[in-house]
Amino acid sequence: MKTIFIWIMGISSGLMVSAGVFTVLFVVGLVPRFAGRTNTAKFEILYEEFLIFGAVLADILSVFPIKGSIGKFVTGMLGSGVLFNAILILIGIFTGIFVGCLSIALAEVLDGIPIFARRIQLKMGLSIAVLAVALGKIAGSLIYFIENFSG
Repeated sequence: MKTIFIWIMGISSGLMVSAGVFTVLFVVGLVPRFAGRTNTAKFEILYEEFLIFGAVLADILSVFPIKGSIGKFVTGMLGSGVLFNAILILIGIFTGIFVGCLSIALAEVLDGIPIFARRIQLKMGLSIAVLAVALGKIAGSLIYFIENFSG
C-alpha cells in the first residue's frame, strides 16, 4: 500500500512540475519568440520537439542515472584541449540564455495571474488554491527527502 501511495505521489508531482514548465514555455510563446528573433520560423516545430525530447531525457536520467562519469567519457573522446573548452563555453552560454529567457517568461506569466482572476471574476479562493499547491509541493519534497535520505 505504501509503494502504491508513493508511486501515485511521484507521478502526480511529475505531472504537476512538467505541466508548469511546459505551460510557462508554450503559453508565453518562448519558442516562437526565439524562432522569430533568429528568422528560423520554419524550424519552430523542430525546436518544440527538441525541447520536449530534452525534458523527457532529463526525466529519464533523473530516475535512472548513468553509472560512471560522463566527463571522463567526453574528455576521452575530445581530449581536454581547446575543442573541449569551447564546447563547455558554448553549453554555458546557451544554458544561461535559456535560463534568462525562462525567468523573464515566468515573470510575464506571474503578471497575468491577477488579470486572469479579474476576467473570471474570482473574488475568493485564489490564495487558497496557491497555498494548497505550495503545501502539496512542500509535503511531497519532505516525503521524498525523508524516504531517500534518512539513515
